Amino acid sequence: MISLDQARVMVSVAREKGREMGLKPLSVCVLDAGGHLLAFEREDGASPGRFEIARGKAYGAVMLGMPGSAQMARAEGQAYFMAAVNGAFGGKLVPVPGGVLVMKDGAVLGAVGVTGDTSDNDAAAAVAGIEAAGLEALA
Repeated sequence: MISLDQARVMVSVAREKGREMGLKPLSVCVLDAGGHLLAFEREDGASPGRFEIARGKAYGAVMLGMPGSAQMARAEGQAYFMAAVNGAFGGKLVPVPGGVLVMKDGAVLGAVGVTGDTSDNDAAAAVAGIEAAGLEALA
């Protein structure tokens, strides 16, 4: 499981990585393996709708067991499948990079969703946060 302290490290380091990279204001969400919120922060200047985007990136990753990059590839190749899955989950998925699985010894512990800049930059910030918490990232 992801402890609250680890979730806080993920959020803090992801935000630090964003500032180091010169990214736009980020919003960072950490979910446990059941898709429940552990931590969230929205930086000053980030739009208020970013919570749902960050959560949607993380939620899709944890619920499907695949990072946002894999979901995007699946959506491009099988749009009908991802549309159906998103419908099954009440429209909560945001299938793009920035939803990164949190792993340990091959097991999914949860996911981090980052939004605010390009999806690839969001994913890089998420990976930095996960690794700083001593866990493995699957982006």
